[in-house]
Amino acid sequence: MTQQALEGLKVADFTWVGVGPVTMKYLADHGATVLRIESAVRPDNLRLAPPFKDGVSGLNRSGFFADYNSSKYGISLNLDHPRSREVAQRIIAWADVMAESFTPGVMARWGLDYASVCRWKPEVIYLSTCQLGQTGPWAGQPGYGLQLAAFSGFYYLTSWPDRGPAGPYGAYTDFVSPMFAAAAVLAALDHRRRTGQGAYLDLSQLEAGLQFLAPLLMDELNNGVEARPAGNRDPQACPHGAFPCCGNDRWAAIACFTDAQWEALCRAMGSPAWSSSPEFATLTGRKAHEDALEERIAAWTKEQDAYELMAHLQREGVPGGVVQSCEDLFNDPQLAHRGHFVRLQHTEIGLHSYSGIPFQLSETPGRLSKAAPCLGEDNDYVYKTVLGFSEAEYAELKAAGVLA
Repeated sequence: MTQQALEGLKVADFTWVGVGPVTMKYLADHGATVLRIESAVRPDNLRLAPPFKDGVSGLNRSGFFADYNSSKYGISLNLDHPRSREVAQRIIAWADVMAESFTPGVMARWGLDYASVCRWKPEVIYLSTCQLGQTGPWAGQPGYGLQLAAFSGFYYLTSWPDRGPAGPYGAYTDFVSPMFAAAAVLAALDHRRRTGQGAYLDLSQLEAGLQFLAPLLMDELNNGVEARPAGNRDPQACPHGAFPCCGNDRWAAIACFTDAQWEALCRAMGSPAWSSSPEFATLTGRKAHEDALEERIAAWTKEQDAYELMAHLQREGVPGGVVQSCEDLFNDPQLAHRGHFVRLQHTEIGLHSYSGIPFQLSETPGRLSKAAPCLGEDNDYVYKTVLGFSEAEYAELKAAGVLA
């Protein structure tokens, strides 16, 4: 089997919920040995999040958790137990990289913060990722990416002018921050390869999220132009939005950034008489009459099949695409061709679909090597074989409740 890019890399994954587990999944899916450290005393909140297998909740039945933790080994360790620190130190001593995503101060209470760890393992690559960063007046504020999507401005900007906030789906900053975190970890590993020096990486979800608002922030900073909510509309395109198609809740997105694209859309619609009206001849005119324009386009699209419409528009040179549902994605021929969704056998969920790797390396391709672990599923193998605990040590720690 082809060697993977990160084979031999050892990772202690103390993270939970979103950003941290997804970041460590990138490493695991490319060959790193990642130990996912959890505890039944305080389970990862994502284990309690739907969808659940057969609609029945349970710590090992969440598809949400499973999708973010493929290719990892799962072990349990109760970090609130007084003897847990000695176990955690042995895990960290084994690892090249360690990561945590708790509220600032939590790891310090366990004696596992970077300042403590680097005293005896200065070469460690240590990633901390949290809401607002490790320092500052609000650093101790706990929360999730949902709050950060609001705090960083997305809920305001992605709403409509006449409605309340309506942010992007889910914990937005949890979904965009891992790319920054993974790149930082790889850069730190390269730096250590060249210098022998470890690194501390402090990733703020707020600051990562703001990277995706950079043009708007610069416009405000340099020109005093405040961005306003505009729904699906764009200042440089018209039409620009989602239009109803025939069927139940079927939509297609259409965007015309140039006059040539607008003219192509008119041809696709059969050049109706209204499309040649002078007020629609320029972008400025179309923007001034956007409501009326969208009503006319919608009257046409609602009689069209969404997929046939997409093909028709693209043949004419109009940017257009189906607004796909989750079910549509599983049936999407492009994703099927790329082998995006991977079926893996989970111990409790059974055969389950996982999101595949979003990029392919030609010489060292990644792969999903195993389904996400049940809580503590790999304790025997990891503690005794990977970490080298004796049978007696392992049994005694287990009996004492340290490995809960």
